[in-house]
Amino acid sequence: MTTTTQTYIQHIQAMYPELTITSAYFNEMGQNNDVLIVNDAYVFRFPKYTAGIEELKIETSILRTVKPYLSLPIPAPIYLSFAEETPGRVFAGYPLLEGEPFTREAFQAASHQNSVPTVDTQLAQFLHELHQLPVSSLLPELIPADFDMAKQLTKLYEQIASKLFPAMREQAKKDVAESFEAYLADPVHFDFQPCLTHGDFGTGNILYSPTKQRITGIIDFGGSGVGDPAYDLAGLCASYGEAFLQHFTPVYPQLEQVMTRMRFYRSTFALEEALFGLANDDETAYLAGMRDYL
Repeated sequence: MTTTTQTYIQHIQAMYPELTITSAYFNEMGQNNDVLIVNDAYVFRFPKYTAGIEELKIETSILRTVKPYLSLPIPAPIYLSFAEETPGRVFAGYPLLEGEPFTREAFQAASHQNSVPTVDTQLAQFLHELHQLPVSSLLPELIPADFDMAKQLTKLYEQIASKLFPAMREQAKKDVAESFEAYLADPVHFDFQPCLTHGDFGTGNILYSPTKQRITGIIDFGGSGVGDPAYDLAGLCASYGEAFLQHFTPVYPQLEQVMTRMRFYRSTFALEEALFGLANDDETAYLAGMRDYL
């Protein structure tokens, strides 16, 4: 065990001495959290950044509230430490969910097994359930005083222009500017009912069992909040392609209304990753996001 692993184990056992830890190792996939697998039975997430601590508190509240309303398993936090609000000491732990990340490779394998329609229907059902939840009564603290998607996207555009444009080639700058300005100019793009969204609905956070040929869980609600349902669909589309949504319509009847918004959000994902990389001194994320624009 590394020193860091041992340090995290000490934090866990200081809070929960009754939990006997026989093994622990890092899952390297966490971008915002250090993720520790304990006893091959529990997942412990330690926020890497100060901002992630508040996010973890909100996420824990969301998970506990929405779990009874959803048809797919989601994390159920049972070990919590928020007393000392510094990165490395705050954590949430929950039983490990069955399955592996539904990567593009796993998706290709599922396509050969003809299990994609089943998976499609499962995810459509899950998003329909999530997006229809009455947030104002279940999680009123999440309702922003002045939800304004146009304002949020304008701010995003300003950040991209000031922080990313200097490194972009000229044609890329022109294309991004035209895309944002055309989208922001049309009020129809902001005529939707805000709802609870997952916020990062893609390959790393969707769990799949190759043997059962089914989705077995949805994880990482750290980006969850009130927003545009099209954002979650954009995550799916970016992960598996737009054709993946062909089985959605019977289960997710709002699909046609969100397609234009979905495509626009999808076009912003790489730039958001680049901004994240800059903000958190993560060169890998920055270069990955900027790859097609330099």
